[in-house]
Amino acid sequence: MKQYTRLLYLLALLRLIIPYFLQNSIYQPHRDEFLYLSEGSHMAWGYMEVPPMLSVFAWLTNLFGGSMFWIKFWPSLFGSLTFLLVGRIILSLGGRAFALILGWLPFLIDGYVRVFFLFQPNCIEIFFWTLIGFSLVRYIQTLQNKWLYLFGVAVGLGLLSKYTVAFYTTSILVSLLITRHRKIFLNKHLYYAGAIAFLTFLPNLVWQYNHRFPVFFHMHELQEYQLQYVSPVSFIAGQIFMNLPMIFVWIAGLFFLVFAERGKLYRAFGWAYILIILFLLVMHGKDYYALGAYPILFAFGAYHLEAVTTGRLKWTRYAMLIFGLTLGAYAMPVALPVAKPETLHKYYEKSGVANTGALTWEDQKKHPLPQDFADMMGWKEIALKTADVYYGLHDSIRIHTLIYCRSYGVAGAINYYGREYHLPEVYSDNATFLLWMPDVYKVRAIILIGHNMPDSSETAYRQFATYTVVDSLSMPLARENGLKFAVFRNPSDSVNEVIERIIAGHKKRFIR
Repeated sequence: MKQYTRLLYLLALLRLIIPYFLQNSIYQPHRDEFLYLSEGSHMAWGYMEVPPMLSVFAWLTNLFGGSMFWIKFWPSLFGSLTFLLVGRIILSLGGRAFALILGWLPFLIDGYVRVFFLFQPNCIEIFFWTLIGFSLVRYIQTLQNKWLYLFGVAVGLGLLSKYTVAFYTTSILVSLLITRHRKIFLNKHLYYAGAIAFLTFLPNLVWQYNHRFPVFFHMHELQEYQLQYVSPVSFIAGQIFMNLPMIFVWIAGLFFLVFAERGKLYRAFGWAYILIILFLLVMHGKDYYALGAYPILFAFGAYHLEAVTTGRLKWTRYAMLIFGLTLGAYAMPVALPVAKPETLHKYYEKSGVANTGALTWEDQKKHPLPQDFADMMGWKEIALKTADVYYGLHDSIRIHTLIYCRSYGVAGAINYYGREYHLPEVYSDNATFLLWMPDVYKVRAIILIGHNMPDSSETAYRQFATYTVVDSLSMPLARENGLKFAVFRNPSDSVNEVIERIIAGHKKRFIR
């Protein structure tokens, strides 16, 4: 058993370092990564979009210099930790080397390679979903109450990572209730663990209350602008294609849990998966919302496939590895930006990837690159153009110039790269950036950066007598292609009062 434990840690280490060698250096941080890095500079118990957990790692990233190494370190680390939990379950079931490799490959060649490469809440969320499952597996195996307390800690910290942890927690508790393990609800330690979870999550709950529960506002926006386009067919297709190279592993895990006699002890985890999929179907959830439900299936599936491929069937192990690795190599340029944008575009066209739906963005249109990759370009160029516009102003105007961005991604990127050009802090009222807008202004000019110029309904800009679009971004493969840089000058005497009133009104919606 000791040699298998050593193999487990070796595979976890490889999972940590291999992605660093895969991304092409031409790419920059993702638009959402700039938002979460910005949150690390404004520490709080909550934000408009997410709970506070990721901001802790953003703060550490900023403390260590904010380099790409540290931005990518944390998701890679949580990918390795998630695999360690999967591997521990495999070993606890009696699995060996082949099962460990099967449990490891999804984290290297499936959709998880991108999830655990982006500095976003999903990487931590999936880890805590898996930790919740792991703790209950170990409790079922040992009946030791310490695992229930780990369950409570996992739920509490998980809720501080992403609110969807509540969905999986509810699913697994309902599943326990409808199986032989319902007696767990007679164990007082489960309720003590629940108290730990609640107290851990309480500071964020208080923050939500004090800010009028922006999580519901965010969910409404998602439903209105994104989730309404998610059909049940596309959601189910996503479950297949996200994990296609190793799809046989999680299917084997689901079969083992729901139908196999040997899996009867762990059947609750099979029902939990089914319940979460049904819930997300009803709620029009995006396909990747379910990613946290699969690592537990990988563990049971890897163990089951190793157990049933002995003797004369041992050759099928090679077939599984060849299938997974071949398909994984084909899909890798879709999972990670392993080459320059132009090279990837040509690959998608020649390989047929362009016809699979992998290049369809949130606007439901097909583009040359996956949306995530287009969101990793142009940011440094935007910061440079901003610096050119800013330092092109006369000194007397420049010191009273507000740099304002329509998008949180643009604002975050300019703040990230703007340090190199000694730019002042850049603001936006988009997403959590609204809470960081100043309350008092002494504005004589505004540099507006966005795709759309103001219309007559935007009162603040009507306070300026003139404006000029002085530059734009020309990067056809970048999502921000066409971004405009405009300068508003010659303000009215009441401009600062108007801006202060508008910002105060926006903030009032989210601050009691």
